Amino acid sequence: MGSPEPIRLDRSSMSSTTIEPTPRKSDPKHANAWKNKSSSDLTEQDLLAMPEAEYMNDVQLDYFKRLLTDMRNDLIKNAGETTEHLREDTLLVPDPADRATIEEEHALELRTRDRERKLLKKINQSLQRIDSGDYGWCEETGEPIGIGRLLARPTATLSLEAQQRRELKQKMFND
Repeated sequence: MGSPEPIRLDRSSMSSTTIEPTPRKSDPKHANAWKNKSSSDLTEQDLLAMPEAEYMNDVQLDYFKRLLTDMRNDLIKNAGETTEHLREDTLLVPDPADRATIEEEHALELRTRDRERKLLKKINQSLQRIDSGDYGWCEETGEPIGIGRLLARPTATLSLEAQQRRELKQKMFND
């Protein structure tokens, strides 16, 4: 058996690019299971078992859109809870040690919410990329980011190799 033929993709944002399929270990039972399920019933295992030719099809895009929307809704709910929590703890506490503890907890919570605010921005950008048809494709190279990486980090905009190159450059120039 020889190596498989390269897959040619023609995308509007780039000229046709040749991509060598990456071998993926998948369970043959799940290879076509996604065809019999609604997009809301798909599991990560179903997505990983899909053939390479089905990369970023409507079913996968719908799965990630729901995943990102759920993440966004959770973050917004958490932000509301933080506001309520900070209002509840603003009572005057006479003991300086208790007051310092409460202030430190507030600072930690606000730092966490700031990180979540940045994540919320990335989630909204990812949802825009889904709507524009660019989701799942590396911003730098135009290559597929990969289902596994998107499941681990749904807001990823770079393939693993491009991200590693970027981090290596940052490390070299920041040291």
